[in-house]
Amino acid sequence: MNYRHAFHAGNHADVLKHVVLLALCDALTRKPSPCFALDTHAGRGLYRLDGEAAQTTGEARDGISRLLAESPRQPLLRRYLDAVQACRARHGDSAYPGSPWLLGYALRAQDRIAVCELHPEEAHVLRSQLAGDPRLTVHERDGYQALKALLPPRHGATRFGRGLVLIDPPYEAQLAEFDIALAALHDGLTRWPQGMFALWYPIKQGRTLQPFRRAAARLPAKSALLLELLVRPDDSPLRMNGSGMLLLNPPWQFDSAMGPALEALRDALGEAGASTRVDWLRAPP
Repeated sequence: MNYRHAFHAGNHADVLKHVVLLALCDALTRKPSPCFALDTHAGRGLYRLDGEAAQTTGEARDGISRLLAESPRQPLLRRYLDAVQACRARHGDSAYPGSPWLLGYALRAQDRIAVCELHPEEAHVLRSQLAGDPRLTVHERDGYQALKALLPPRHGATRFGRGLVLIDPPYEAQLAEFDIALAALHDGLTRWPQGMFALWYPIKQGRTLQPFRRAAARLPAKSALLLELLVRPDDSPLRMNGSGMLLLNPPWQFDSAMGPALEALRDALGEAGASTRVDWLRAPP
């Protein structure tokens, strides 16, 4: 409840998360049938990088600002940068899109989007930022509990066989948050086994995440893929050295698509000792 993503908007973790999110959305929209997206920890949806919060940390300078300056040609990174530029064309040169904005940008008229934000002030801003989009519903509620209420998804008579759940918690509970998220993923997969699920997580020291990775491999998904970007060696427990995405039931050959994108991100954003990881915890059948 104390976390404000405005302090961290546009940092290297946001860049990774949003590159992956857009790629997942594009995979969903290649088929004509409608799909559903749920964002469990939505924040305020749209940020200003010239605002006091973002300027206090300056994290965007080593994230989106550096990537824009580098202007890589890798297709998935270009897709992401085009989305950021589209956001700025609508909302100003310092705007940065959060995941709810990107879902609205990437999905289609026949698709439906539910976004959850527990903090009342952030939820109020989120509603105002996204007002006027008939595809999107804002829920001021705990995102983990929303998995039980909103899955399997339906809208009127429409039942959605395809879609995406993004879980992006603030990790205020630190390592204990992983257990909470894993339990939510297990419940979500039980309710909607054909859905794609994406969990973002921070990396300080990678060895501390081994129990999480082992538990993730046991989740009742058809396949499980880890994508990780370390922008520096993970030898300091005092700062976020990188981040990762756990993807359950990802699209076919998503690892092959994301490998070059992660390498391009490492080259653009990384310091000495930066690295990437693309690893199947459970390969597709």
